[in-house]
Amino acid sequence: MLEEALEHLVKGIVEHSDDVQVHARRIRSGRVLEVRVHPDDLGKVIGRGGRTAKALRTVMNALGDGKYVRVDLLDLNEAR
Repeated sequence: MLEEALEHLVKGIVEHSDDVQVHARRIRSGRVLEVRVHPDDLGKVIGRGGRTAKALRTVMNALGDGKYVRVDLLDLNEAR
């Protein structure tokens, strides 16, 4: 559910919505959500002073039902 919600939010922000990819992995204390976007859209997802990224992280933590959720923002060219 978290992956779909994050993907939906990010697709509303970017210009290249077809390039948005969200991958989740579990860690001991919760989850890590990796968001990959087109390199031209990375600045939009981060926002001025990181405000958009912080807002996305706040929403994901609220949806995380008390469990730790980390959101990593990457461009498509960064290796896994």
